[in-house]
Amino acid sequence: MKLLSLFYQFFLLGCTSFGGPAAHLGYFQRHFVDNKKWLNQQQYGQLISLSQLLPGPGSSQVGFAIGLERAGLAGAVTAFIGFTLPSVLIMMLLAIGATQLQWATQGVITGLKLFAVVIVCDALLTMAKSFCNSHITKLLALLSAIALIFAPSLYTQLIILGVAGIVGMVFLQPFEQASTKPSSSLSLGPLIIFVVLFAMSFVATSGLWLLAAQFYQAGSLVFGGGHVVLPLLDTILIDVDADAFLSGYAAAQAIPGPMFTFATYLGAVLLPQSPIIGALIATAAIFLPGFLLVLAFYKHWSALMANPLISGMSRAINATVVGFIVAALYNPIIPAGLSHWWYVVFAALGLWVLRQYKTPILAMIAAYIALGLLLLQFGF
Repeated sequence: MKLLSLFYQFFLLGCTSFGGPAAHLGYFQRHFVDNKKWLNQQQYGQLISLSQLLPGPGSSQVGFAIGLERAGLAGAVTAFIGFTLPSVLIMMLLAIGATQLQWATQGVITGLKLFAVVIVCDALLTMAKSFCNSHITKLLALLSAIALIFAPSLYTQLIILGVAGIVGMVFLQPFEQASTKPSSSLSLGPLIIFVVLFAMSFVATSGLWLLAAQFYQAGSLVFGGGHVVLPLLDTILIDVDADAFLSGYAAAQAIPGPMFTFATYLGAVLLPQSPIIGALIATAAIFLPGFLLVLAFYKHWSALMANPLISGMSRAINATVVGFIVAALYNPIIPAGLSHWWYVVFAALGLWVLRQYKTPILAMIAAYIALGLLLLQFGF
């Protein structure tokens, strides 16, 4: 029953989590920290820090870690399947030509994009209160946001994380020193598997193994989440038609769930004789590296948080995540969700209702879907 409940909670989010990685962190914050109380703000902050320092799909890694915390490895896999399944099915249908299926209307999409603005703003306010509680952390968040807004790139993000980590270790160490020595043990099994598979991916020459190897390399090398995977996959995959490539990427941004399911679409396109097999192989291969690294460092990271240097680094990284969310709000979440100026009123009202009355997420989602349909009906 515990796994079934876990699957349901993540499947629900997978069906409704529009807005990309920053929005996903907002949904997780509201659902698992504020409402379900499955973990506290400090634990959630540690998971975010870990996901920011590892390659792979950041928000999916946080979800994977929540499942791991809740019900072990089976819970982690269940959480991943629940959160990813809706977008995998949609991308698979699109890839095999089932576009005639009305899987969502324009009105529903409009409403959910509006709700994404609300939930990300709510997460921003909550996380800023928790993670930006000193002059240094506030400054880190502000500078991170400005840097990403004016120079949006993977390299900017990596530089920000590196500088923030150094600042945190120097200036943000906790006053109270840990009374116990943190364990230095590391889960070597997943780390060895990650390294071996990464090395083997470069010797693949043909067939299904080559397909898996290409997506495994992408999942092993991408920092910064779904948007960053586009140029990397464009470099690695040389057999995909440019129109199909861009169409799949556009679809991945328009549907709920992790953007890494762009790989689902590409896998089906690359293996037209068996599109379902190609989609499943590509999906598993691109997510696997990030999850192996979470398994390798998860317990180790929790123990390391007792070290003042690592604790200070984590505080700084969490502050930069607040800046990343501000930058994501600036582009693409607000431009996509507030496509007309009067939509600002609907978003502000929703944010007020959510924070004032702690309205259940399901009720908010239903209200915004209804609003989106009404706006479409009346030509707004």
